[in-house]
Amino acid sequence: MTWQERTDDAETEASDINNKLRQIEESLDKTDRENRIDDGRSSVRIPPTPAPVSPPPPIPPLQPPISQIPHPTPQPKKSPLKGFLIYTTIVLLLLMIIGISLALIFGGSDLHGIYPAKEQVAVIYVQGTMITGGMPDGLGFATSENICKNLRLAAKDANIKAIVLRINSPGGSPAAAQEIVDEVKKAKAEKPVVISMGDVAASAAYYISAPADRIIANPDTITGSIGVIWVFENKSGYYDDEGIDHWVAKSGEFKDMGADWRNLTEKEKTYAKDVVMNAFSRFVDEVAAGRNMTREEVLNLSDGRVYTGTSAIDLGLVDETGNMYDAIDIAAELGNITGEPVITYMNKPSLSQLLFGGTGDISHHTDSGTPDSVRSVQPYLYRAYMLDWVAAPAESRR
Repeated sequence: MTWQERTDDAETEASDINNKLRQIEESLDKTDRENRIDDGRSSVRIPPTPAPVSPPPPIPPLQPPISQIPHPTPQPKKSPLKGFLIYTTIVLLLLMIIGISLALIFGGSDLHGIYPAKEQVAVIYVQGTMITGGMPDGLGFATSENICKNLRLAAKDANIKAIVLRINSPGGSPAAAQEIVDEVKKAKAEKPVVISMGDVAASAAYYISAPADRIIANPDTITGSIGVIWVFENKSGYYDDEGIDHWVAKSGEFKDMGADWRNLTEKEKTYAKDVVMNAFSRFVDEVAAGRNMTREEVLNLSDGRVYTGTSAIDLGLVDETGNMYDAIDIAAELGNITGEPVITYMNKPSLSQLLFGGTGDISHHTDSGTPDSVRSVQPYLYRAYMLDWVAAPAESRR
């Protein structure tokens, strides 16, 4: 029985009891009046005493059952430790996201290897003066370690079908160029390698281009400058005017060769010439082998002059004109890629290159502890249109 039904029954029962009580009271009043009128002084008839009436049952209050009354849900108490852990986790996630973003921006990474495309063309940048060592890219230098590492990765990646070297460099050290050339040859044995020349790809930058399957340049790209230069400075007149004198203790006749406090001796000049010509001979042989030219043909072009891209085509140093995307299309064709190739930038230029730039001159990039007066012993790399492929003897570095 519902609460409403119980309420209705109780109200009905109470109403019946009240009606019965009124009937009894009316009966008693009538009997009393009759007794007072009777002159015969008859005996008083006492009506039977009615049975006691039980009190009406209590009427339940007009409210819903307890089970139907909504109760407020108690709020759980927050643990200070739990809140601290949540806050710490959020902060760490934000820091990780910021760190990854900065690494991608400044490192120039394009998340190589995440994309599963199976027909890719890898683009590897050679930007700035080429040197060996661990200097990061983006400061006006292109390190052979970075370029060789990416050439190896691209050669071993089965999804990459061809490689494009995007070169914008005035040259660099012979050792750096030789390291890159070795890796270009190894990569070429696995898949096509195409060169895309930008503003400048001369001297050592042309040296690393020669072994490629195809060389693409812009019509006014500056290239060539097949040659070697080693520069020495003589500041003895300045030191004399300033009253600066040098006393040198050396273990051998050529140990201070190139020091700027004196000029070279005749023996040193002959030795320097031999070193330059030996390096030059290796340069010429590499170009002849890479471009399928005779040694004599290369020697005729190797007086140190630079050539525009259009002139270089006529001379056999470049295959055709075009921009980087033309080179990518040619690489895709050589790699038998059907349709639009997916471009994977292995070492895309980073924001740090825009911020710090670089002049291409590392004449003062010397080993720590090297006095200013003997820095001329180190390789001297020209910039702009004075391009070179420089060599320094091992004896001068010991």
